Amino acid sequence: MTELVVRPDEFSKTVGALRDELHRAIVGQDEVIERLLVAFFAGGHVLLEGVPGLGKTLLAKSFAQTLGLSFNRIQCTPDLMPADILGTQLVVDRDGRKVFEFSKGPVFTHILLADEINRATPKTQSALLEAMGEQQVTISGSTFHLEEPFFVIATQNPIEMEGTFPLPEAQLDRFLFKIFVGYPSSEELSTIIRQTTSAHSAVVEPVLPAAKAQAWILAARRLVREVLVASPIEAYIVKLVTATRPSEDGAENPARRFLRYGASPRGAQAILLGAKVTALLDGRVNVSVGDIDRVLLPALSHRVILSFEAEADKRTAPDILTELTAPLRRDAPA
Repeated sequence: MTELVVRPDEFSKTVGALRDELHRAIVGQDEVIERLLVAFFAGGHVLLEGVPGLGKTLLAKSFAQTLGLSFNRIQCTPDLMPADILGTQLVVDRDGRKVFEFSKGPVFTHILLADEINRATPKTQSALLEAMGEQQVTISGSTFHLEEPFFVIATQNPIEMEGTFPLPEAQLDRFLFKIFVGYPSSEELSTIIRQTTSAHSAVVEPVLPAAKAQAWILAARRLVREVLVASPIEAYIVKLVTATRPSEDGAENPARRFLRYGASPRGAQAILLGAKVTALLDGRVNVSVGDIDRVLLPALSHRVILSFEAEADKRTAPDILTELTAPLRRDAPA
């Protein structure tokens, strides 16, 4: 059987159509939608952070609808158990014999929304680690593979910290991007209340034909891997990530003062994969410095650990990373 091939011009045109379709349901949030699409086609997962009521759940559902993929939602609570996500072995009667049968949990889908993930206990949070990292789950010694594409959209609120369990570093590192969802502008808010309180609500339609949606997405992800990266661009990414390490020789003062730990190698991978997708979105097959700058903060902001001094000064990871990488970005290769 011939493997489907996606051309660069077809990629940018289709992803542009996906973006336009999402805007039928989501007002504004251009940067959020772009980063969500970038993470998806890069093959990663995303963590959305924002106050309640900004449309994070609607965005996730609409995203699945535009792609024509299956969608499941998990409402994370302190009493949620790993089996509620992964599934469980049930004893069933088969022709008079008692046998074990696996009942699949909501993780067996294409798009999984883990709503308010930081309200689940660490044990339940860790149930997603294998699924996110290896696209499989292990139950009672048996391994079950997840269907591709598999994409996790997790949300968390930055407020109401009582009753929450902060995500451990290993869990955060599984997310390709952390995306901050901000408030809409006054004009956007007017449009939102007008659209959501009228008799007719926006209907999002699939952009990809159902028969070839999965094949097209997997082919598009293969195309992303083929985007060219020049040696100076690769060296630039290495410098950016290395500069976040406080113990590294030549690290800038902000790293020594405000960071306890720098970004992992997954941070460099996230930057490069994200930059490849943004290059294709602009109709190019080679990565530029501008592509890297567009994905730098969502790729690294959750991969650095702030020092006590930074927390006392109420500094944020994006602020510190922006200050830390400024000299390197000024001297970036042309």
